[in-house]
Amino acid sequence: MGSAPSASRSLVAQPSLLHKKYLAAHNVGPDWAPMLPSGEYERIIQNEIDKVNAEGEEERQKRHKDGEDLIPDCDVTVWFRECKEEVVEPLAGQTSGTIPRWLNGVLIRNGPGAMTVGDYSYNHLFDGAALLHRFYIKDGSATYQCRFLQSKTYKRNQAAQRIVVNEFGTRAVADPCKTIFQKFASYFKFEDSDNCLVSVYPYKDEIYTLTEAPVMYRIDKDTLKTMNSVNISNLNNLNIVHHTSHPHVEDDGLVFNLGLSVQRKGPMYTIVEFPNTKKGSEKKDIFSEARIVGSVNCRWPFQPSYMHTFGMTKSFFVIVEQPLGISVMEKIAMNFNTKPLYNILKWNDKHPTLIHVVDRKSGKNVKTFLAEPFFYLHIINQYEDNNHVVIDICVYKNPSMIECMLIEALKTAKQNPDYAKMFRGRPFRYVLPMNATENLVNLVTLPNTSAKAYLTKDGKIFVVPELLSNMGCETPRINYPLFLGKKYRYFYAISSDVDLKNPGTLIKVDVTNKTILTWTEIDTFPSEPVFVPSPNGEDEDDGVVISTLLWGNDACKTAVIVLDAKTFTELGRTDFETTGPVPKCLHGWYFPD
Repeated sequence: MGSAPSASRSLVAQPSLLHKKYLAAHNVGPDWAPMLPSGEYERIIQNEIDKVNAEGEEERQKRHKDGEDLIPDCDVTVWFRECKEEVVEPLAGQTSGTIPRWLNGVLIRNGPGAMTVGDYSYNHLFDGAALLHRFYIKDGSATYQCRFLQSKTYKRNQAAQRIVVNEFGTRAVADPCKTIFQKFASYFKFEDSDNCLVSVYPYKDEIYTLTEAPVMYRIDKDTLKTMNSVNISNLNNLNIVHHTSHPHVEDDGLVFNLGLSVQRKGPMYTIVEFPNTKKGSEKKDIFSEARIVGSVNCRWPFQPSYMHTFGMTKSFFVIVEQPLGISVMEKIAMNFNTKPLYNILKWNDKHPTLIHVVDRKSGKNVKTFLAEPFFYLHIINQYEDNNHVVIDICVYKNPSMIECMLIEALKTAKQNPDYAKMFRGRPFRYVLPMNATENLVNLVTLPNTSAKAYLTKDGKIFVVPELLSNMGCETPRINYPLFLGKKYRYFYAISSDVDLKNPGTLIKVDVTNKTILTWTEIDTFPSEPVFVPSPNGEDEDDGVVISTLLWGNDACKTAVIVLDAKTFTELGRTDFETTGPVPKCLHGWYFPD
């Protein structure tokens, strides 16, 4: 089968000898600590997550000793499902309840659709071949389609019937027809995959699939047919080697994304603007005038931070530089070993997370804040409030949740007493004082928040977050069309607590009152909830939340469900019976008619 990484390998383990030499050479460890006047700093995230993990630990260990299923209500096999037959033509379903008649549009979702190629298997969920799902909602009902993205990687793998290109957790399988000398030469040809399996976004009136490699694929909204690819790194000398899977789309169609760009002075985090994305533009090539509009120097030039999302307000871009680095040295070393790509990620837990605030007019970094080391994938929202920038993030105390998505880890999850603890995260709020007064003990002057900020002994500002909810939240969404970068009250998410009684839980969080509403159904596993505002809505939560469902006991069934966003109760759904298994997806976008 496919080349599997070592089971004992951990992102949070002790650094290798090579990595220790790097740390010493670049003065990045291992004894950093932000010194407050008290000589200490608050580990709010670690303390909160450790407290939750300690609850029921004695019972968990007893059940483990007795050989019991430790997460009995979490069906991890939904991640192993593979699409065996594309649904090219729209499939009608059975509708129950009432889907609002004003809801007319397309929900397109993306995610891993096949975890094998021929006789070879992928090792991580981020490796599977991209499968697109289309739910077309019109006149109170819906149809379903799904098709594989026809990327170069997918085509080559299918032609060879083996894994030809390296993925995040899986090394390519050597061509059995090559001689030993040809195989040796192939070590020096390290290709990045263009398997865009993470998200879907609009650029002007076109739709593109994204991953974190700087390649995007355009797809047809009606048929899901793959049309053409765009290599961002080749545009206007941007030199982008990595970008996030989650650009921001403003209401006029302007698109921004965060990339890692290699410039003359070294690698930099750069904000790329796509100025020709407004509908009605006379430019046929919507990428022709892409340009860098902001940048920040990498803290560690040979170990830039891994970033999956970024923030944007009316006046600022917010770049959260977590201490999870992408080791350039390890990437080079991959030419001489058989380790998977995720081995180049290095967790530096003795170092702070840096939160950079970049002025949108000048493109310059105007202030950097220090925070407790944490790992994150998704920023919820961010906004400006009385000379403060508020940013809400789904955080973890370390990146061990990435290991939870290894196929090997998923297969043993039910017998692993640490699995749920590794996946434990919480949503937190940071409040960044932009005009701090030095004579204040707490530099945060906003009312109704427990978030704090202190001056360190060397004059830097260390920020302490506020807990927003006592439930783990992932793939968060807001009323994006109306509240991106603005003061808001609600977000919607999937629970990331896999040891819940009903782990397939959708959540509505009120960040003002710190209350939650939940929706769940036994043995169902919903996708990322997407908010759609109602045509004549007045309140922030006037609208619906759309999600898709899978069932643990029926692999050949899926559904699109519509909830009232205000009450978080079901309005209606359409169920689909398919001829083969329906895999679980990651992210999507709703395109109104």
